[in-house]
Amino acid sequence: MLKVGSEFVWLWVATEPENRQILALLFFANKSKERNMFVSERFISGLVKIHGIHPVSTDGEGTWYPMACRFLNLDHHIHSSLEKSLIERKMQYIKDRTESFDDYFPCRIKNCKLKHVRNWLRLFVDYHNNEIKHIK
Repeated sequence: MLKVGSEFVWLWVATEPENRQILALLFFANKSKERNMFVSERFISGLVKIHGIHPVSTDGEGTWYPMACRFLNLDHHIHSSLEKSLIERKMQYIKDRTESFDDYFPCRIKNCKLKHVRNWLRLFVDYHNNEIKHIK
């Protein structure tokens, strides 16, 4: 969960394990403050449409991932503690940058739909992936 302005939003991120690029990012305000199998299935099925069928690896932090994978007939396994640590570090990095962006460039529109943050995240992912390519 990420705080943007006065809203709390969920940030779903998929990364490629070998080259560490961000494959997809789903950002939405959720009034119920819950993650569930339906959102997980939507996120994972979107990845499958773009990148094809691959095994799904998660941090084991919720029952919704295995349920969504079973529903989509995908293999699912849980990351090692080292992989979990790397994922958490990347997630915290993304959250910190996004919250800093919102602190410096807050939206002044009443009932903002957070489009400026979505645009920022798209730019961030593009920049991040481009930098990762040049590091190797």
